[in-house]
Amino acid sequence: MKNRIKALAKAYAPDFTAIRRHLHSHPELSFQEFETSAFIQQKLTEFGVPFQAGIAGTGIIALIAGKNPTSKTIALRADMDALPITEANEVSYKSTNPGVMHACGHDVHTSCVLGATKILNELKDQFEGTIKVLFQPGEEKHPGGASIMIEEGALDNPRPDAILGLHVHPTMEAGKLGFHAGKYMASADEIYITIKGKGGHAAQPHLTVDTILVASQLVVSLQQIISRNNNPFSPSVLSICAFNGGFTTNVIPSEVKLMGTFRAMDETWRFKAHELIRKQAIGVAEAMGAEIDIEILVGYPTLYNNEEVTAKAEGFATDYLGTAFVGDTEIRMGAEDFAFYSQVVPACFFRLGTGNVARGITSGVHTPTFDVDEQAIEVGMGTMAYLATQF
Repeated sequence: MKNRIKALAKAYAPDFTAIRRHLHSHPELSFQEFETSAFIQQKLTEFGVPFQAGIAGTGIIALIAGKNPTSKTIALRADMDALPITEANEVSYKSTNPGVMHACGHDVHTSCVLGATKILNELKDQFEGTIKVLFQPGEEKHPGGASIMIEEGALDNPRPDAILGLHVHPTMEAGKLGFHAGKYMASADEIYITIKGKGGHAAQPHLTVDTILVASQLVVSLQQIISRNNNPFSPSVLSICAFNGGFTTNVIPSEVKLMGTFRAMDETWRFKAHELIRKQAIGVAEAMGAEIDIEILVGYPTLYNNEEVTAKAEGFATDYLGTAFVGDTEIRMGAEDFAFYSQVVPACFFRLGTGNVARGITSGVHTPTFDVDEQAIEVGMGTMAYLATQF
């Protein structure tokens, strides 16, 4: 099986590199992946793989039934959306959609999983069980396409025994894989605060509520929630990233808005922190005579890699690629809506190296110069196919 998959991955790599370039040239924003979805449906039809479209809007569920298809189900997931970034790369496959770019590698994810789908469909008489393939919209935008896919039954009929996903890693050499069991990526919640008070002349602060000062005190004060309340062995981050108020040098504004993000690796601490943030914000504002509105938008949960599934996946990947190409990767305070799947079924989310220092392919994700060494596509599609068969 391993040799057959390797041969097919090598043979089809040029085709799926071309598919990656097509997707890269035609990026679409979250929940607007209409052409992308139609393209994937066309390819699945060409491959002879049955599918259901229209899940979470543009999402697709494909099924590959092997021998004894009810024995076990393994799910593979790819995200399809791009980012609102103007591409700066001068390449033949540069984005043709102004202001939109595949700057997070979802074109690679889709190409790898679509390639694995073709391989698996050709080998379906040689493995047991069912492979369920999810092509998912809206990973980059709240509430996350994964949450909607789950609500609309993507993990039902049949329910996966495990789910696998991959993500590009630009600081890892192309073709290498990284795994990490347990808590792997942080939850991500959005904080919106509005501070209100009587504005007035800056020369008469005693006749006003200084909303700028209140907001400044609050920004500093909120950091104490992390440093004094969180277990220091459990990573957590609170960052206020927007401070908007005032319009001139001599007027204290009547309103100031703050926006930020809160990240955690522990779901219990996550929601305790929400309570502390609200309490602290209200207390500071009231003590200084201001009114305050605060909203904490609950986003993606902690991404948890099931220990047993991840150990097996890493072992199968090592068997497929060799020990020199598989290793551990670090936990990350970034967030991923694959986390929703990991909270429901045993999951493994791993990294696919796409960097190449010698060729200058080193830019990080979410940047205008992000690109990948496309040699990684053959490794990604082959690995996903092999892991699916071995599970």
